[in-house]
Amino acid sequence: MQTVAVFFGGQSAEHDVSIVTALTSIINPLELTKKYRVVPVYIAKDGQWYVHEKLKNVALYRSNDLKDVLAQVKPTGVILGNGMKLLVPTRLGGRKTIPVDIAFPAMHGTHGEDGELMGVFEMAGVPYVGCGVAAAAVAMDKVLAKQLVYAEGLPVTKGVWFHSQMLGQDSKAAIRQCAGLRYPLFVKPAHLGSSIGISRVENMTELQNGLEIAAHYDDKIIVEEAVHNLVEVTLPVMGNDNPEPALLEQPLLHAEDFFDFETKYLNGGKKSGKSMRSGGKKMGSKGAQGYSRIPADLPKELSEKAVKLALDVYRTLGCTGIARVDLLIDTKAKKVYFNEVNPLPGSLYAHNWAQAGISRVALVEKLTAYALERHAQRAKLTTTFTTNFLKQF
Repeated sequence: MQTVAVFFGGQSAEHDVSIVTALTSIINPLELTKKYRVVPVYIAKDGQWYVHEKLKNVALYRSNDLKDVLAQVKPTGVILGNGMKLLVPTRLGGRKTIPVDIAFPAMHGTHGEDGELMGVFEMAGVPYVGCGVAAAAVAMDKVLAKQLVYAEGLPVTKGVWFHSQMLGQDSKAAIRQCAGLRYPLFVKPAHLGSSIGISRVENMTELQNGLEIAAHYDDKIIVEEAVHNLVEVTLPVMGNDNPEPALLEQPLLHAEDFFDFETKYLNGGKKSGKSMRSGGKKMGSKGAQGYSRIPADLPKELSEKAVKLALDVYRTLGCTGIARVDLLIDTKAKKVYFNEVNPLPGSLYAHNWAQAGISRVALVEKLTAYALERHAQRAKLTTTFTTNFLKQF
């Protein structure tokens, strides 16, 4: 039986989202396969790693007992090189070693989804699920991702970017840099997901406020024009050399709305004080957070155009394993724009894959298989060679 270590939590604004992803969409389905020994590796907000069966229980994180449990469990060490081994403290004061056969990251945001944790797995030489170091790092930088996609001739929305430091030095210069853009605008931290720190602004005063909010979370800010006649869609994609799409999902119902963190994760997809409606009907009974339409309500030609763009972006950024590509559609102009890529979709977007005919159990099995496939391909590459270079010194 192979040991799959699931990494979650982390030093990120999306710490809590990561816990939900790990416990509901990865650990439980992996255990249902009865093929794997599943080891939870919880990374606390202070960066310490912990391993214990109790950390699989979501009730622990809702209670006030987590701190006490972590104090009893004590931090876990790790050995890298020719594989990964976890050094787990025992009751008698010693340590036991747990070799990891497959690493399954469930991390969102900084220090996890952005390639940093993937770098640890690469150094260890352990197979891991999801995008590699470079793809994850580029995908999690909205500026770099758009520059790369644009360079490949794929459509992106008009925008500008700058470092947050510029606001402190000369905020008027930052505002001037946005002068060529047409309101409404979206102001975003370049590296965060789950809609954290994003503002939709209608004028210069709101722009100033939006920039300050984004600068609170990130050292890089991107400002983009809103798309008119908007339908926002997202497409989960899975695979290595031959990626397969799930179903095009339509999470946004009105052009003037967007889903902030509270709406996505705390209000079940409903904006505070009002329900999301379309054509007089309540919408969104099918999505993970209850706000999506699957498949998206689009003409066939436009839907196919969106799927093709998403797959092109997936390949362009070098994604492997799994990712989710977000797109913006001007339905009148029939234009589709790349918005962003999530290299580890929240809860793996398992609800979407389920409607595409892939159960949660089948999903994690396919993802572990893709991890092993990519690892085997990379193992064939030569990474060291012998030279006489040092003999000259």
